[in-house]
Amino acid sequence: MTDRRPLGAHYRRLWTAAGVSTLGDGVREAALPLLAASLTRDPGTVAAVAFAGRLPWLLFSLVSGALVDRMDRRRVMWMVDSGRAVVMTGLAAAVLFDATSILLLVVVAFVLGTGETLFDNAAQSFLPSVAERDQLEEANSRLFAAQITSQEFVGPPVGSLLFAASMAAPFFLDAGSFVVAVALVLGIRTDRRAPRATDGVRTRLSSEIGEGLRWLWRHRLLRTLALMLGTWNLLTTASGAVFVLFATEDLHVSTAGYGLLFSAGAVGSIAGSVLATRIIRGVGPGRALVAATIINGLAYFVVAVTSNAYLVGAMGAVGGLIGAVWNVITVSLRQAIIPDELLGRVNSVYRFVGWGMMPMGAALGGVVASALGLRATYWIGGAVLLAMALVTFRSVSDRAIAEARAGADR
Repeated sequence: MTDRRPLGAHYRRLWTAAGVSTLGDGVREAALPLLAASLTRDPGTVAAVAFAGRLPWLLFSLVSGALVDRMDRRRVMWMVDSGRAVVMTGLAAAVLFDATSILLLVVVAFVLGTGETLFDNAAQSFLPSVAERDQLEEANSRLFAAQITSQEFVGPPVGSLLFAASMAAPFFLDAGSFVVAVALVLGIRTDRRAPRATDGVRTRLSSEIGEGLRWLWRHRLLRTLALMLGTWNLLTTASGAVFVLFATEDLHVSTAGYGLLFSAGAVGSIAGSVLATRIIRGVGPGRALVAATIINGLAYFVVAVTSNAYLVGAMGAVGGLIGAVWNVITVSLRQAIIPDELLGRVNSVYRFVGWGMMPMGAALGGVVASALGLRATYWIGGAVLLAMALVTFRSVSDRAIAEARAGADR
């Protein structure tokens, strides 16, 4: 048995910064839909705010990945969070002076989403600079546990309660969380920046993006996982875009209850993050990914047929657990097998496919809910996820993952 090495002070700063920043995100993600719902009860209009927040992943993620490979990744992180702090302070002031509108919320969501494409690509590409390769699963597991605890468990109920007390308060808190995260990231000192190897030759941005696109498309396993993630996120965002209406109208929960229901998935997510490495070793990464897809599809069907808020919360916990395990497996795999100088670009292509479907999902959720009812997104989601598991179970296997890791070692 080998001794477990500590992850180190730089990792702990990154871990703390992620926890603080995502606490603010969780507060905002509960408060922003409530603010939108206070302005309109139209499902399509409420969904437009979620659509605007995810649209940048479709528009800018490829460019963001190429920029991340050109720049100091730590610098990208603190500069983006500084900008997001300014934006949230502006929104909080608008709420305080009763100057909000759906258009303003759409613009704010779009700007925050644009920053997210840069920050998330930089953060995932920066992690191997503060953790060794054989520590990545543990490092990601701990990082996801902190983020999920803050963003999904603590943040939403706090956001809902603060919104009920003072509509501007959750947005001021979110702005402050970005400021604290900036200070922590600035304190990270590491020479392992993983700059792009250019041999002094400056290439066109489009050529660099094309290099990342070709690398991912030629890698069958990562290509399949990206397409699976895109489908999963399409369905999740479709139901999530109108979840505030489903919770308050079909389940009849209060504003505070909505925040608790919104955070129910965090219970499972925290457990999944803590247990992820054990599950991976016990079941195998390939089997775990396929099982996650099947279980999530079944959970969608349960939500579609119930009006019990507790049961909906329980299904959220199940979804959170399997989602955390999925993330630990796939993020660690990408960090381990993608060449360091391509990490930002290939990650951005992966997330362009995986997260670029989110704005489409938000738009689809509004259309489907308006035409067929709020539960229709769950019926459709369950059927598509089970079909996806059937199609991909042979290509997403323990053997395929082991071969991909072995190929990266050569």
